[in-house]
Amino acid sequence: MAAENGTQVREFIFLGFSGLPSHPAFLFVVFLAAYLAILMGNLMILILVLVDSCLHSPMYFFLSHLSCLDICISTIVIPKILVNFLRRQNTILYEECLAQAFFLMAFVGCEPALMAVMAYDRYAAICRPLHYSLLMSKRVCIQLASATWVWGFLDSVVHTALASQLSFCGANQIPHIFCDVPPLLQIACSDTHVNELANHITSLFVGLFPILFIILSYICILASILRIRSKGGRYKAFSTCASHLIVVGLCIGNGFLNYNMPSTGYSLEIDTLVSAMFCIVTPMLNPLIYSLRNKEVKGAFRKVLNKWTDCFIFGGKLH
Repeated sequence: MAAENGTQVREFIFLGFSGLPSHPAFLFVVFLAAYLAILMGNLMILILVLVDSCLHSPMYFFLSHLSCLDICISTIVIPKILVNFLRRQNTILYEECLAQAFFLMAFVGCEPALMAVMAYDRYAAICRPLHYSLLMSKRVCIQLASATWVWGFLDSVVHTALASQLSFCGANQIPHIFCDVPPLLQIACSDTHVNELANHITSLFVGLFPILFIILSYICILASILRIRSKGGRYKAFSTCASHLIVVGLCIGNGFLNYNMPSTGYSLEIDTLVSAMFCIVTPMLNPLIYSLRNKEVKGAFRKVLNKWTDCFIFGGKLH
């Protein structure tokens, strides 16, 4: 991609960790430990949903997709950070930067839509229990899950295609810890009005509409719960939604902070902290929230753990 002065930007330099006093070896250990925790926690959810028949329901089917998204988001970002720590050189090639931005925005764009689908599942279970098996049949679940992935990738295609047309005039320092479209717009020297307009328009479909749908769904859910006469029934109905509400707040809250930080008026250290929370803390906490607050997940984990223990320690057969 040619710049105005005839030079070409072949690589970008990340400035996100430049102001931190910590030794690269310490940061490497921290990010590696966080990445391993993300992989183990979310792979645990995927395995439990796959092998335990008690978790073969729409709610856990969509939860497995959320775990897959968390693995994908962290894998797009953290391994490159770890490699840069080892190389002691926070750089990324231009083509790699666009690829990272494309997949990151695709996976991030899937999350609000998936959260909306999970809210609809809770609405169908609590507000339309007699029609639940029809509303959330296996075919419908597969269609809804597929639509969320297509939704995110279509959004990413638009942004990445526009970003590939930007000129940087030799400016290659990104005030961030990974490649994403908003930081690229900050350092671009060409006109970014079309990019910004696309950001505003797609944010309505990718962000605002799913959030409004989630709010509307939970208004209906709350109204149905309040009509339940028994206190135990109300508690049971609300407990099935509590984990989802916490995850919605965590994912959408961190996503909003990461993509709506003002271009001025905040330090690079704050941006680095918000970015780290976005790509590390949220994917690491999601499986914990669902496993610690969910009796079915904890029960499935104990059953699988007992089977594996019997197989590998006592010589029993895994069945």
